[in-house]
Amino acid sequence: MTATTAPVLELRDVSKAFGPVQALTDVSLRLLPGQVHCLAGENGAGKSTLIRVLTGALRRDSGTYEIEGEAVTAPTPAAMRAAGVQAVYQELSLLPHLTVAENLFMGRLPSRGGLIDRAQLRRRAREALDEVGLTTTSPDTVVERLPAATRQLVEIAKVLTAESVKVIVFDEPTTALTEEESDRLLAHILRLRERGVAMLYVTHRLEEMFHIGDQVTVLRDGGLSESGPLSGYDENKLITAMVGREVTSLYPEQQRETAGTPMLRVRGLRRTSDGPTVDFDVRPGEILGIGGLLGSGRSELLLSLFGADPIAAGEIEIEGTPVTPSGPRSMMNVGMGLLTEDRKVLGLLPELSIRENVTIASLRSGSRRGLLPPREQAEEADRLLDSLRLRAGSYDQPVSTLSGGNQQKVLLARWLLTKPKILLFDEPTKGIDVGAKGELYAVIGDLAAQGLGILVVSSYLPELLGLADRVLVLRDGRIAGELPGGASEEDVLRLASGGADHAAAEPGASARAGSAGDGQHSRQTDGPDGVSTDA
Repeated sequence: MTATTAPVLELRDVSKAFGPVQALTDVSLRLLPGQVHCLAGENGAGKSTLIRVLTGALRRDSGTYEIEGEAVTAPTPAAMRAAGVQAVYQELSLLPHLTVAENLFMGRLPSRGGLIDRAQLRRRAREALDEVGLTTTSPDTVVERLPAATRQLVEIAKVLTAESVKVIVFDEPTTALTEEESDRLLAHILRLRERGVAMLYVTHRLEEMFHIGDQVTVLRDGGLSESGPLSGYDENKLITAMVGREVTSLYPEQQRETAGTPMLRVRGLRRTSDGPTVDFDVRPGEILGIGGLLGSGRSELLLSLFGADPIAAGEIEIEGTPVTPSGPRSMMNVGMGLLTEDRKVLGLLPELSIRENVTIASLRSGSRRGLLPPREQAEEADRLLDSLRLRAGSYDQPVSTLSGGNQQKVLLARWLLTKPKILLFDEPTKGIDVGAKGELYAVIGDLAAQGLGILVVSSYLPELLGLADRVLVLRDGRIAGELPGGASEEDVLRLASGGADHAAAEPGASARAGSAGDGQHSRQTDGPDGVSTDA
C-alpha cells in the first residue's frame, strides 16, 4: 500500500524535561499509514522518552499531539490504546502466571452467560498465535514456562489482537529472538505495512532498519538530528547522524599477544551427570567467542564457570591453579567476573545509586564492616566511571535512571573494581546503541591488551566475529568446531546448525559441552553473602 500524505499520528515541537535534565527539545514526528518509520539514536538520545510521550505514559511539557487530525489533550496509556496506538515494548507486559490465551485477551475475554467462553478464547488465541508463527505453542501454556523469544512473539500477538490498530510502536522487538524468528517478525511487519498500519520501529540493529524502513528520524542529545527517507542513507551516514562523528571501526584490533600459561583452562566440564563434556583454554590477552543458536548452551556454560549453575564433573584452572566453582562468591574471589545477559534482573540493584552499584561486589574486601565502601574505594569507583565516559548528572543518582549502554558501563566498572583476571560477557551489547557499542568494544579490547582472559557470548554474529580472536561454536551442548575471528557468518551458522560437523574444527575443538539450552533465567542466584550473580 502506498503511504498517503495525511499523517495518522503527528507530534510537533514536543519537549519534555525531568527536573534540570532536558530529555526532549522541540522534536517533531509524523507517522503515515502504510509506512515503517524508524527511530534511531544513541542510548540517552531521547528515544524512550519520545515513545512514552507517544503512548501516553508521559505528558509532554510543550508541543502538540494529533491523531488523525484530532488534538490529544490528556493522553493516558488506556486512552491511547483506545485511539488505536499500540506498543510492543522491550520490557514485556505479560502476566507470567496466566496462560497465553488469557494474556492475549486480558481485559476483553470472550464470555457466555457471565462466564469465560474457554472454547472461543482458545480458538481466537490459536488464530493470533498462528499469525506470528507460533504454530506449536499451546494457548493453554502458562507464560512463565515459555522461553524469552516465545514470550516476545506472544507480546506481539497480543498487540495484533487489538480491535482498532492504527499505529504500532515496536521497541527493540527482536532483541530476544533468533535470526529465524526475527526474519519472521520483519516479514509480518511488512505485511502490516501493506494493510496500511503506521509503525514506529526502534532497534539498534541497523540492518533491520534498512530491510523494512521507509523513513528515519534520528535523535541526538534529546533533539532532532535528521529526518528523511531511509533510501537517502547508508550505514555510515546513519551512524554519523546518530553519534555526531564518524565511526571508522567499531571493533578493536585483533593483533594481540596471547602466549603463556592459559588464564583459564577447562577440562571435562559436564553440567549434568549424563551430559557431554567440554574442553577449552583461554590465554592471557585473548578474546574467545562462544557462538551457537538459541538453546545451544552458551549462557549456561558461562553460568557454570561462574558457579551460578552447578556442574556434575570437570576441572577448572585459573593461571594453573585448580579452582572449584562452589558459588559466585568463590569465583569472584579467584578473579572471575560475569556480566549477565539480563542486567536489570540479574545484575543491577535499581534502587541503589550508581556508585553503590559499582562498589557492592568489592565491599567484603574494601570495607571493615561490609556495609559502606571506604572513601578510597568510592574514589576509585568514580575514576573508573570517568574513564568509561559514563553519562550521568551525578554518581549518587539511582542506576535505574541510566540508559542501557550506561547501565552496562556501571556493571563493567563493578567488575573492574574487583581487579579481575577473567571476564565473562553474555550478550554484552544487548539493547545498546551503536555509539555505546563502539566504546564498549574498545574497553574490551583494552582489557585483553592488559592480559585479561575474555569470554564473549553473542547472538549477533558480526559482533562475535569482529571481537573474538577465536570462536567456539556450540550445538546441542557440544562444541561443534572452532573458527578464527575472521571467519564468515556462514561458517558459524553451518557449524551451529549441524551442516558440517568437522568442516572448521581444529584438533581438540571437537570436545563436547553439556547444556540444556540458552535460557532466560528468571531467578536470581545469590552467593553466600547475598551478592547477586552479577554483583
